[in-house]
Amino acid sequence: MTKGSPSAILNTSLPARFRQIRLELAREPGHPEGASQIAYVIVAPLDENDHIDAETWRSHREACRVARQRPQQADSLGHLVHRPGGSWAFQYDADAAIPDETGYHFGDERFVQGEYVSIREEGDMHTFRVVSVSRL
Repeated sequence: MTKGSPSAILNTSLPARFRQIRLELAREPGHPEGASQIAYVIVAPLDENDHIDAETWRSHREACRVARQRPQQADSLGHLVHRPGGSWAFQYDADAAIPDETGYHFGDERFVQGEYVSIREEGDMHTFRVVSVSRL
């Protein structure tokens, strides 16, 4: 995979396991109520236990996308990547100028509404709540 502008993907060409997952910042110091405008939207395949499906990811890497949303900023676009050793990360396109961000134990996490996941952003760990999981 190269860092560049993503090409268009037709939802109808993807396996039924693909979902759109929205994560929003959970409560933390500075955000006692959380922050819905600090979010990620991920397009990825989930298995029957709601974990990221690594096998389907391998076959459809280009379709596994992420949009990083922040207030008063354009969305930063990138891809969900599976690193050696099994960790998952967000690798942003070259024009985003954002370092890769790592999902903490994403391989073990269930992506269902109401669950929490952690993401390492620029060296700091932040907790996000899964607010929606929908079919494409």
